[in-house]
Amino acid sequence: MKKPIKIRATGLGHPEGPYELDDGRVIYANTYASEIGVWDPKTNTQGQYAFVGGGPNACMLGSDGAIYSTQTPNVGAWVAPVHRPPSIQKTLPNGKVEILVTEADGKKFDGPNDLTFGADGRLYFTDSGDWNPADKPHPGRIIVVEKNGVAKILEELDYVYPNGIVAEPDGSIVWVESYTLKVVRRKPDGTKTHLWTLPDGHIPDGFKIDVDGNFWITAVAGGGVDVIDTNGNFLHFVETGGTILNCCFGKGGKLFCCDMGPFDVTGAAMTGQLIEVDVGVEGMPLFRGTIG
Repeated sequence: MKKPIKIRATGLGHPEGPYELDDGRVIYANTYASEIGVWDPKTNTQGQYAFVGGGPNACMLGSDGAIYSTQTPNVGAWVAPVHRPPSIQKTLPNGKVEILVTEADGKKFDGPNDLTFGADGRLYFTDSGDWNPADKPHPGRIIVVEKNGVAKILEELDYVYPNGIVAEPDGSIVWVESYTLKVVRRKPDGTKTHLWTLPDGHIPDGFKIDVDGNFWITAVAGGGVDVIDTNGNFLHFVETGGTILNCCFGKGGKLFCCDMGPFDVTGAAMTGQLIEVDVGVEGMPLFRGTIG
């Protein structure tokens, strides 16, 4: 089904990982600007929430009022003017930016991608590395960061480019694999299930869960969002147009999507935008946590 869109922010460079704050503002990773950007619905204006350097890729609010973000300076041929190591960053309410963790179990991160707090308050993220489907330079990992800041490798994956990740109320973690087009669930006991494979051309990137437990999966080259139920049954496709990288639910049945614009990872094209789509569905309240 085709949905009308509203453009909320423009001139963005590889926008990713949006998140609606409690006051209605929407933050997002404006990768090529090395910043966390923000759109304010009260004034319908966009701006900078925080300069974090490097190439931020996703962001979300913690229970401590800080913004946690993934830092992945591996975006095609683009090189960040201000280098930051692949890491998890924390932006405090006063604007101070800290690098929290750069390795797990003695292994340096290749390129943290998407992140989510789990029901247990721990931070989970995908370490996907550099996007290169021809050569597949980095193996994938699912990593968990304890509340004390110690990171552990939860899953060593093949060269599958794990991307978007969400947490379910029962403690399960679900992620998508951009190279294989698969949706995978990991139960708290470590059991993994292949839930669904996206159609050809629908490269999965980010996704979120609605109040009914359904998954909304952005299809990068598919021009929209695939929706499946908790058991992996296809429900419908929301056509938005554009090159949709990630999404988040907003109050009142809104879905905010980061549209990259013309697909180009060879340079810093500032052609992306944040769009809003009225889907009439509420998102599941996201878990929050904190890392000391």
